[in-house]
Amino acid sequence: MSVRPNSTAFMAQAMHVDNPHRETFHKFFECWISEQNSYLEDLVSAANNHNQTGNDDAVLVPLIERVIRHYEQYYRAKSNWENRDAVSMFSPTWRSKLEDAFLWIGGWRPTLAIHLLYSKSGIQVEAKLGDLIRGLTTGDLGDLTPNQIKRIDELQKNTINEERVLSEKLAKEQEAVADSSMVELSNAVSEMIRNETGGDDSENEKKVDSMLDSKNNKLEELLHMADDLRLKTLKAVVEILTPIQTVYFLIAAAELHLRLHEWGKKRDANVAESIGGAHTNDSNLHVHDVTV
Repeated sequence: MSVRPNSTAFMAQAMHVDNPHRETFHKFFECWISEQNSYLEDLVSAANNHNQTGNDDAVLVPLIERVIRHYEQYYRAKSNWENRDAVSMFSPTWRSKLEDAFLWIGGWRPTLAIHLLYSKSGIQVEAKLGDLIRGLTTGDLGDLTPNQIKRIDELQKNTINEERVLSEKLAKEQEAVADSSMVELSNAVSEMIRNETGGDDSENEKKVDSMLDSKNNKLEELLHMADDLRLKTLKAVVEILTPIQTVYFLIAAAELHLRLHEWGKKRDANVAESIGGAHTNDSNLHVHDVTV
């Protein structure tokens, strides 16, 4: 098994700092991502060994438990960080712009886990269609039983309903930015600036801080609820699947997460390089014009 950086120890040490920088969670995330990549290698190896030797599914359980604990560790660390800086979780610097485009309340949409399961199941059905026609079982996600499909469908319906509730709560918080108290305070401060009256800035700052803290607390609560639903959905999917099916599901989840992260970072780097090159060309053009 690969030697992994210890993200748990890193975050435990960071949380003892009174005022940790925002980049602290960024560093933790990169450490956690590295661990996830190592776990992916373990999962692929376990799946290959299972196929070659026909090992009992029970030997896969300890690995599955370690991977699930790794997800739990991420959400514990994220929850601790949300208590300190909830707003940053809505625009995380440690994710690419591509990943940002698909975020839902600071993370992946819980129903994504179910869509991923069905997508991987379809791919594995197609790959082993000949075996299935001959009545041979594959044991992977292409071999979901009618009872499993029924339970997954029910999970999907319940998860969609819970997502809808949280989405509505978020919409209310977003609309509350223009509630009467916010508008009244923004107008009062603006009038002071325009008139240069030199009013009681400290009093207004207290009102602003109090109001923003209140909204931050509601956003923090929403983040906690969304993260709880994400983890609950992941565990519910695993509970429905057999151990070897779970291994294939966790492989697909890790691959999708890691590849999107890499693709997004590469695109961001290419855009930054393109913009930098454009600025350089503009500068050269200006110099040429002046010389002429």
